[in-house]
Amino acid sequence: MIEDEILTVRPGIAEEAVPDPLEGLARALLTEIGEDPDREGLRDTPARYARWWREFTNYDPGTIDTLFETTSSGQMVVVSDIKVWSLCEHHLLPFNCSLTIAYRSAKQLLGLSKFARIAHQHAHRLQVQERLVSGIAEDVMRITEAPDVAVIGQGEHLCMTMRGIKTVGLMTSTSFHGVFAEDSSARSELLSLARGV
Repeated sequence: MIEDEILTVRPGIAEEAVPDPLEGLARALLTEIGEDPDREGLRDTPARYARWWREFTNYDPGTIDTLFETTSSGQMVVVSDIKVWSLCEHHLLPFNCSLTIAYRSAKQLLGLSKFARIAHQHAHRLQVQERLVSGIAEDVMRITEAPDVAVIGQGEHLCMTMRGIKTVGLMTSTSFHGVFAEDSSARSELLSLARGV
């Protein structure tokens, strides 16, 4: 089977390779903007485009809920500078986001790599930054059973950089729960740690 194609089996008919429907969409898009999808340089673009969309939307984060016993509950755990790419659902343009995820451990600690896996799981879909950070926070709360969770995301959105105002800027979104929402000193401590102060 060719990597660029999906294998379709119909009853009574021999197996045949059928192009991914996304290839047809890519060819139509190229034609619509005045390009020749059969010219050198673009000939394989529809297949690459289709593969990329399938890879992006079918992301498998693997195991995200590995927990370890802790001897010191209540400790603040902060994981900073997790980088993810997502797609703005309004313009289908990418945005990159740097995330800080924090929680006060209850009885168990979440495996360190799981923070990035959870973040990527939420980023690999059409998204808005506010929903990205709140979804990550909800998963961390659900998995760890810790009520004190915070997620801070700073993102650069190509829908702002490449179109419209065409200006680079960072957008910050937060999702604070438990002590981080209720206690300004806990929130200040977290923000200082997130800035590396």
